[in-house]
Amino acid sequence: MAIEQKVAVITGASQGIGAALVQGFRERNYRVVATSRSVKRSGDDDLLTVPGNIADRSTAERVVSQAVARFGRVDTLVNNAGIFVAKPFTQYTAEDYSAVMGTNVAGFFNITQLAIAEMEKQGSGHIVQITTTLVEQANSNVPSVLASLSKGGLSAATRSLAIEYAKRGIRVNAVSPGIIKSPMHPVETHAHLAPLHPVGRMGEMSDIVDAVLYLEGAPFVTGEILHVDGGQSAGY
Repeated sequence: MAIEQKVAVITGASQGIGAALVQGFRERNYRVVATSRSVKRSGDDDLLTVPGNIADRSTAERVVSQAVARFGRVDTLVNNAGIFVAKPFTQYTAEDYSAVMGTNVAGFFNITQLAIAEMEKQGSGHIVQITTTLVEQANSNVPSVLASLSKGGLSAATRSLAIEYAKRGIRVNAVSPGIIKSPMHPVETHAHLAPLHPVGRMGEMSDIVDAVLYLEGAPFVTGEILHVDGGQSAGY
């Protein structure tokens, strides 16, 4: 009997870490469903792109339903979509709050709930959140209350989901990055950002992809928050 190709769903997949994750899973011969507001159509038959705002329930519904219609299953979900707004707490606006919580929290809730429902049908699955080390190691140079409020919630939800679904064949983990060289951070900021890590440099997008793929291939690991942060979580 032929082994069916696994299917990974990746949010925030149009650029940066999300695009690198798409490439990483395709190199592992996964079929991939990629979604973001600006994701473009692909000529790869094993890569389905679904444009939309993950904060909207209807986008999550389209992503999962099209994944099942096209590929027949959902094995892995990587909740990579995220918005980061660095402002002093009293300068956040209602619009900032709505945008961050919509993508980071409602987006996670919408698509994770639907993906788990599909994973339960096959008795297996894996979910990975991309959070931030600022949750555990706040930094006075990087005001980040909304990031901590939203991504901290994902870290807590990761552990809770891991325990809830441990006996149903579904693992749940998270990767907690430091500051990664990506389109989010212009090159001219790198000299300032690198020393914020004990190792003295920023991370590469490949570091996050490698961490996610490690968790993907680690069947005895669930409920883990894997820090890929150049030592930030250990202290300064």
